[in-house]
Amino acid sequence: MTSRTERILIIDADETARTNLAHYLEARGFYVSGFADVVSAEAVFVEGIPDVIFVDLPPDTIRELANRLEEAESFTPIVCCSAGRTSADVVAALRAGASDFLLKPCKGDKAALDDVIEKLFDRVRVNRLNQLYRQELEEANRDLRNGIAELRADQRAGRKVQLKMLPDREQDIVGLHVEHLIKPSLYLSGDFLDYFQITEDQVLVYIADVSGHGASSAFVTVLLKNLTNRLQRNLRRGSSDDILYPQRFLERINSELLDTGLGKHVTVFVGLISLSKRTLTYAVGAHFPMPILSFEGGTTAFLEGSGLPVGLFESPEWEVYETPLDKPFHLILFSDGILEVIRARGLDDKEKTLLELVSGGRHTIASLNEALNLDEITELPDDIAIVSVTDTLNTSDSPSSTE
Repeated sequence: MTSRTERILIIDADETARTNLAHYLEARGFYVSGFADVVSAEAVFVEGIPDVIFVDLPPDTIRELANRLEEAESFTPIVCCSAGRTSADVVAALRAGASDFLLKPCKGDKAALDDVIEKLFDRVRVNRLNQLYRQELEEANRDLRNGIAELRADQRAGRKVQLKMLPDREQDIVGLHVEHLIKPSLYLSGDFLDYFQITEDQVLVYIADVSGHGASSAFVTVLLKNLTNRLQRNLRRGSSDDILYPQRFLERINSELLDTGLGKHVTVFVGLISLSKRTLTYAVGAHFPMPILSFEGGTTAFLEGSGLPVGLFESPEWEVYETPLDKPFHLILFSDGILEVIRARGLDDKEKTLLELVSGGRHTIASLNEALNLDEITELPDDIAIVSVTDTLNTSDSPSSTE
């Protein structure tokens, strides 16, 4: 018969019975070891736990052997091969941990012995497969945990880079007090914002929301920061004044996004505040909601304007809007994630609530944060970005006021 890989251990003090059973099993192709007692069989366990164990042992010894196999997390079945013929003998052996019971001489009833062996090795094969699958699953889980840990470490590092790209949380720039808040829904944010002085009396401020979430969206925010830095350098060198024109600023973002081939688009609001002319010149790249402009002692309203998203079309055009800033003002910019946390039914009601907050005096980041309970929300459905611009030359408000 063809040799098999299964190892069978026989523990029986009856040498004749042990030898006869061993010869029969060896003739079936199994690798067999036989010993008179458990102590002398220790060498077999050192080499590795066998696949099946035939024993003629007292119930207490069977129980000790079964416990040992259980501690080793082995599925090796124990077959009691005994001369005891009463039901009490069978029950005692099975209760002690035996998987099956055969009457001696085991070789005498070949059909019963073959049937037991077949059933045992079917179970052994199933147990081996289960053990293999469990090991593979444990390894896969371990690899997955390691991969997740590495991913989180990378995301934390990426988050630090994003935070360093942002402007100072609060700045006083040529008569304006500007502050911001970004709360990402994940480690990395697809929202981005920036503000800086570009001439003696002009300040540029923009807010952008990249499509999607995660690392690819965060990469686009790096592109935006790199672009604004280059445009500022170009203005200082006199090689390009694109940054002075909101529509050309959007055109440059559009061109660079298409060149990346990432398939990402951005909604953007970019505004240029001139303190000498007292105007806000801006362009809109499908950004929503529109910023809110609030005049001290006067009106509070969303800015008018619309335009195509940035990064989708080859040669788009954006309209330029201009609104006077003839009174002390507050300009508040939001990403659309702000609408997700406002408890109102429809979009119109959400916008109305946002407008009421600002018109009621919620002009600062701290006051908006408090009114919307942003610090209490642990899981945001979307990234949130807010920029607040306060006219400190003409307004009576203090920049640090929580209103």
